[in-house]
Amino acid sequence: MSFHKKALYTDMTQNYLTPVEPMSHTRVKVRFRTGRGNVDRVTICYNGQKAIMRKDSFDDMFDYYAYHIRLTDEPIYYHFEVEAEDESCYYNRLGISKSEEARYDFILVPGFATPDWAKGAVVYQIYVDRFYNGDSSNDVVNDEYFYQGRPVKHAGHWNDPVSRTDEGTFYGGDLQGIIDKMDYLEGLGVEVLYLNPIFVSPSSHKYDIQDYSHIDPHFGKIVNREECGLKDGYEQYRGITTDRENLEASDRLFARLVEEAHKRGMKVILDGVFYCCGSWHRFMDKEGIYANGDTCSIKGAYQDSNSPYREYFQYKNPQDANSYENWWGYEAYAKFNYENSRKLYEYILSVAVKWVSKPFCADGWRVDVAASVGNNREWNHHFWQDFRKAVKAANPEALIIAEHYGPAKSWLMGGEWDSVMNCEAFMEPVSWFLTGMERHANQYRREWLGNSDIFWTSVETGNMGFTNQCAVTAMNELSNHDNARFLTRTNHTVGRIENTPGQKAELEVSKAVLREAVIMQMTWPGSPVIYYGDEAGVCGFTDPDSRRTYPWGHEDKELIGFYRAMIRIHKQNPELKTGSILVLYAQPYVTAYARFTQKEQIIVIVNCGESIKDISMPVWQAGIPVETTMERIMVTTRDGYNTESAELPVHRGKLKVSLLPQSGIVLKHRNKKLAKQRNFLKVPIDFHSRF
Repeated sequence: MSFHKKALYTDMTQNYLTPVEPMSHTRVKVRFRTGRGNVDRVTICYNGQKAIMRKDSFDDMFDYYAYHIRLTDEPIYYHFEVEAEDESCYYNRLGISKSEEARYDFILVPGFATPDWAKGAVVYQIYVDRFYNGDSSNDVVNDEYFYQGRPVKHAGHWNDPVSRTDEGTFYGGDLQGIIDKMDYLEGLGVEVLYLNPIFVSPSSHKYDIQDYSHIDPHFGKIVNREECGLKDGYEQYRGITTDRENLEASDRLFARLVEEAHKRGMKVILDGVFYCCGSWHRFMDKEGIYANGDTCSIKGAYQDSNSPYREYFQYKNPQDANSYENWWGYEAYAKFNYENSRKLYEYILSVAVKWVSKPFCADGWRVDVAASVGNNREWNHHFWQDFRKAVKAANPEALIIAEHYGPAKSWLMGGEWDSVMNCEAFMEPVSWFLTGMERHANQYRREWLGNSDIFWTSVETGNMGFTNQCAVTAMNELSNHDNARFLTRTNHTVGRIENTPGQKAELEVSKAVLREAVIMQMTWPGSPVIYYGDEAGVCGFTDPDSRRTYPWGHEDKELIGFYRAMIRIHKQNPELKTGSILVLYAQPYVTAYARFTQKEQIIVIVNCGESIKDISMPVWQAGIPVETTMERIMVTTRDGYNTESAELPVHRGKLKVSLLPQSGIVLKHRNKKLAKQRNFLKVPIDFHSRF
């Protein structure tokens, strides 16, 4: 009897961990899978201890070993040792290993739970100014104020191209526009709305926040607008953004938006910028918005060196008001000095609590550049620990997602973030594999296009700090407001609008490659995030060009139909939300993986090459019977997509299929009996052993 190492499997999903999110001081059942009658012993090695696992159950192909661990408050680090006759190996989160390597241990954090609604939820990201104008009375008007030394402008037409000075150009999208398009979003299958910043701010992107306590009236409601022209450059703007009626009406509109979303079963996540504020904020007030108005008796740190807000910031030269620490040299972003001010610290925590509490009831935060909060790592962790406690106390079901690049393990141990924007374990690897393009469209590397080894190595590296709770709530994007649109990356054009005409972002793009990417996005562990307009065929180089308007009336309706179909597949198959993942095939330009539970299995195969690929691969490792059929539920090629059902045979544990260039296929195992198979596709059958 040979040792079938390919039969070995475990992970931290509900298939192999019960309960999947155990509390402290309880027992958890850990399971491990082997080939049926194929091993002599399985040992679990955890926190310096070893215990022999007992055979707990079996099916036609596999034995399942189990062991119960009594938990404390401390994390459990574990791996397995498997013995069969005169052979043995270890098994960790990377799979089979010849040696014990602690850095690859599974990590179980007692008491760490992420909201169930967020696990695998379909998210729609909205850059508000560019989504839909539902209320033209709140629009920024030409020359309303100066921003970055230039008068702001209202775009002449909704479909006008984005300019290099985009942050001072407004198209009129607002919260009413989102409310007006709720039917569209619900019909698409969206479960969560993630809104880029909506608080008072002078820019169209609103990451330089002027007032955390209120929604920007230009996104909300302008009840009182004084037509003052430029005058001192800020008079009309000052009136709009500090008027109490405007602010309160805007806040009420946001509460209504959340209410409308909740009626439809959708959640709403806000974008929080807590490492800095805008230089226009009353704490700094560099432009004198508050000092020269009637709304503030306390001057900002820029206006008065004796201001109580002075301690909120750090200065290179205390005598120079312009020497405040900023973010990466951008003076519009004044970096907070939390370590020096408990009042600032408590104020920001109160902001975090306010918006997830009644009457607003937002469902969580996506926090911008989260690792930049504070001046050192110790303070950063301290802040996020307190942030989590405050937010979860106000709304236990609130989600906390961080924008972060690099290893995130230290923040993902149950006391700080729930998960991250999954750039390094999804967006970047998928972009390189399918397009050969870096996510900003700054670089094209032909040797990375279709390189399965680099793809899976990158995924494994990016996932190293994830527990299962993090993995199933990680936000998997193809595009966003900071990166080039994925559809543009398919034409392999390196450029930015500073040096490349925007029209080149639209030339010779491949919707077939985009559809492959969407197949992967909708079948990957975590939450698929649709950047507004991607589903409608919007193109664009990296920001600001990726912030083009949604093309209402000019949408690619066929592409929207494809997105809708893939979202439906994602939502109807629970193994795609919380199931296991296993690599089945990895060759140049072609990769395949399974998502599975013990009851249901899905196989995904993608060919990003320029030629037909004939594939023969084992699928039994995903728990698919060795003699059965699989149902094709989606296929996409250069010519389009097809959801018509057809069946493919699995013989002796193997599946054979031919994939056209730049195509993808999604297959489902329905647990049908072989005797009832019908409508076979004409594909070769492999008569070799399943092993």
